[in-house]
Amino acid sequence: MALFRGRSNAQHDGVVAAPAANGNGTAEPSRRVDTARYELKTRVHRQLIERLDLAKVSSLPSDVVKQQIRRIVEDMLVADETPLSRQEREDLVREVQDETFGLGPIEPLMQDPTVADILVNGAHEVYVERRGKLELTNAIFRDDAHLLQIIDRIVSAVGRRVDESSPMVDARLPDGSRINAIIPPLALNGPVLSIRRFAVDPLKMSDLLAFGTVTPALADVLRGAVRARLNILVSGGTGAGKTTLLNVLSNAIPATERIVTIEDSAELQLQQDHVVRLETRPPNIEGKGGVTQRDLVRNALRMRPDRIVVGEVRGGEVLDMLQAMNTGHDGSLSTVHANSSRDALSRLETMILMSGLALPVRAMRDYIASALDAIVHVARLSDGTRKVVRVTEIVGMEEDVITTQDIFKFEQEGLDKEGRVRGYHRATGVRPKFGERLLRAGIELPGDLFNPEKRQAVA
Repeated sequence: MALFRGRSNAQHDGVVAAPAANGNGTAEPSRRVDTARYELKTRVHRQLIERLDLAKVSSLPSDVVKQQIRRIVEDMLVADETPLSRQEREDLVREVQDETFGLGPIEPLMQDPTVADILVNGAHEVYVERRGKLELTNAIFRDDAHLLQIIDRIVSAVGRRVDESSPMVDARLPDGSRINAIIPPLALNGPVLSIRRFAVDPLKMSDLLAFGTVTPALADVLRGAVRARLNILVSGGTGAGKTTLLNVLSNAIPATERIVTIEDSAELQLQQDHVVRLETRPPNIEGKGGVTQRDLVRNALRMRPDRIVVGEVRGGEVLDMLQAMNTGHDGSLSTVHANSSRDALSRLETMILMSGLALPVRAMRDYIASALDAIVHVARLSDGTRKVVRVTEIVGMEEDVITTQDIFKFEQEGLDKEGRVRGYHRATGVRPKFGERLLRAGIELPGDLFNPEKRQAVA
């Protein structure tokens, strides 16, 4: 049976019909599988595995291996006598290579620099995020077993596992991308795979300026705050760009300082030479051997760090981090999930209680106010762009309330005809008290930097 009989829009035997148009008039990919094509690919892939000498494959350069595999696969396709066009043959060769050494149907998405996130909702739904917007792709897996096979390949490469006894897993790919997988019985519609990608070349402050995430004035203040060893907390929602901003801020740390990073799943890409990276470890199948962020923060204090960078505080480790900030480890950086700067302070209080220490409210707030110097809140706007929307200084305490003052704000004016956010960054007119610390560190900021009349519009 031919794989494709003609090129019409009609259904073929074992082949899905052409994509139908959706309400917007654009083509919408079918969610069904081309069974004949998958049978041919599976057959060739199985024969290839039988013929490969895995010991030699691991010792050869990847480009040499790919060339040899291409030659073997092309010979197999000729021997199979299935009539294929040149383009169909090229596509099958690439797909077999992806199945053998890559991530199967989503490997081309992993190579696409415009893709930020890859979200697999079962075998037949693969979404990607491009420029802050989600879109459905043509990539599909053969079935749930095929998707489970790819998930297992990913997690086993980093020493993790996923099965019925451990149906959730966090891991990372060699390029630093963070993955989360959850499988049945917890996922009702089949295995779910989420990949949060990170740029091969880490973003710099110049990139954030080009994107309109920050303005030159705001960039100068943030770089100066890091160099002057202020304790900074980056807050924001999921996908707002907290980790990216933390990476960019960390670039301002002098190369002469010793930095210890602590993360649940390693994703920070610091450019300094003297960086010690620590990552948590989940418990084994017996529930033993787990190492939490709190354990790592405590251990980091014994490692003579100049700076401690915690990827994200989620629980009781926040108490140890605040203790570090209050006991000589100035210049520490971290992120937290929150909807606003004020909400970030409330979350810190909640997480202190998660440490099991029943502190009075006044004591908790006093501890937070003395530890933190500033909160930088970042948000993903309705058009998919990410912007720093507020820079807030922690001033101190008034009775039982932490007092703060906004230094910079992003003010949205509306949307243009194309749905893009119109607005501008501006200073509130308040000169931050930490300006004195910047001066002592030899950092002089222009006198009109905090002039509220200077509006810097962004597209």
